[in-house]
Amino acid sequence: MNTKNTPNTGPIHVIGGGLAGSEAAWQIAQADIPVVLHEMRPHKMTAAHQTDGFAELVCSNSLRADDHTGSAIGLLHEELRRMNSLIMQAADATRVPAGGALAVDREAFSSRVQIALHGTPGVSIRRFEVTDLHKFDGEDVIVASGPLTSDALSESIRSLTGADQMAFFDAIAPIVYKDSIDFDKAWYQSRYDKGDGSDYINCAMNQEQYNAFIDALLDGEKQDFKDWEKDTPYFEGCLPIEVMAERGRETLTFGPMKPVGLTNPNAPDKRSYAIVQLRQDNNLGSLWNMVGFQTKLTYGEQKRIFRTIPGLENAEFARLGGMHRNTFIKSPELLDATLRLKSHPSIRFAGQITGCEGYVESTAIGLLAGRFAARQRLDMDTTPPPGTTALGALLGHVTGGADAENYQPMNINFGLFPPADIDDRPPELKGKRMKRGERKKARKAAVCARGLKALSQWIEDTAS
Repeated sequence: MNTKNTPNTGPIHVIGGGLAGSEAAWQIAQADIPVVLHEMRPHKMTAAHQTDGFAELVCSNSLRADDHTGSAIGLLHEELRRMNSLIMQAADATRVPAGGALAVDREAFSSRVQIALHGTPGVSIRRFEVTDLHKFDGEDVIVASGPLTSDALSESIRSLTGADQMAFFDAIAPIVYKDSIDFDKAWYQSRYDKGDGSDYINCAMNQEQYNAFIDALLDGEKQDFKDWEKDTPYFEGCLPIEVMAERGRETLTFGPMKPVGLTNPNAPDKRSYAIVQLRQDNNLGSLWNMVGFQTKLTYGEQKRIFRTIPGLENAEFARLGGMHRNTFIKSPELLDATLRLKSHPSIRFAGQITGCEGYVESTAIGLLAGRFAARQRLDMDTTPPPGTTALGALLGHVTGGADAENYQPMNINFGLFPPADIDDRPPELKGKRMKRGERKKARKAAVCARGLKALSQWIEDTAS
């Protein structure tokens, strides 16, 4: 699919200095096209950001699994690396131990992105709030304002789309100072000893302790919400821990508190009933994130309840959990295959405001929006990546693969890819008789191998 060259000759404007906006601006600048990156912080802060840095990670510091041979998110990592992603460059340069996951020192990560953008020729940065898209009057714009889009800009978007935005709550997990953890009870170990085998701190519970913890979660005081927020649905992939507990007393033992793959050295012959894991959050190893403990408990209740966890009785918190509103548009209905707003083709959307969920997914849609905008300006091929790639599968979901009426945020997953023939699995697995689990693993490997092959072909086909 080729698009006609736009008559615009001025810079391309990118609204929002988060992951998607930073990546989009970087991709445009790499094509030697002037770009203006608009960011309202610090003049106007959001409910969740704490700094004015580009690509600030407001929730977890993990970009999730980094295995591109059997993981959908790992495949997306690798595809972004091959597409010269600034975000992946920064992540690789600031990673901290996290087993098979890619986790980063969040301050160093943001700083690296910001330094790169400030030092890139052709990138201009403007620090003020954009409140009205109409003022751009046909100029090329990428809206990457994120899940915390300001009320004024949200209203401007609604006026252009003629459709209501949807919203849900996203939750932030607490961060604990390592030196406040009791290592007479806690221990280092990765699940199934992956990575270095000791990338997580673990706190075990017996059945009595677990049941008392669940009772406290269910009875704990929660944050109050405004009337217009009360009916906002949660994203299923990031539920508050107390909401998970409400779905059944044992739910957490099959989720973030599952005990499998871990052995408590203080009771090696007895399986723990539940285990809380903490993941390193900075390079110094002084801050640790409570994995899966996003919450809407009040600050006081968080301290009281989380200090009942063995090993965290004296925990000091660098950051407590919290809630923020997350907005997104009905992208399958509003956007074309290259992320342009159908009613106003000079405007593209990118990142979480399109309804993708996750740091890496937001980066991916930002990369594609920047690439499409730059290549259209240069009258180059803007054919989207094939659906067999992680980039294409995610883009396809956002721009038409999902039901617009029931559209909900989505992480990259193998369900978004076309099925792979089992015969496409790696040569060393062909002809082997496999168990069900082995077949599933082989299919994932086949999808990943097929995706990287398709990406290489797409890059070659669209090179000019």
